[in-house]
Amino acid sequence: MDKIHKNIGSDFEDFLEEEGILAECQTEAIKRVLAFQIEQAMKKQNLAKSAMAKKMNTSRSALDRLLSPEKSVTLNTISQAASALGGRIEMKLIVP
Repeated sequence: MDKIHKNIGSDFEDFLEEEGILAECQTEAIKRVLAFQIEQAMKKQNLAKSAMAKKMNTSRSALDRLLSPEKSVTLNTISQAASALGGRIEMKLIVP
């Protein structure tokens, strides 16, 4: 009654790819990291959400969407947040 475990020895990314959710999980992870980094930078600069939204020329609700891991945001919004904090976004495409 040996049970074969097809995922033993593989890595977690292989498992996610087999399940067809790798890209979705990677996108979610990137979004969560960016939201965390933005929040940390706001705290470091002692910047309230309303002041941050004003610096971004957007609404407080738009900023809340950016900081919410469940909501999707555009690269433009992320770039605006980085600029408002005195930073910038760096991205690269990795193709095997």
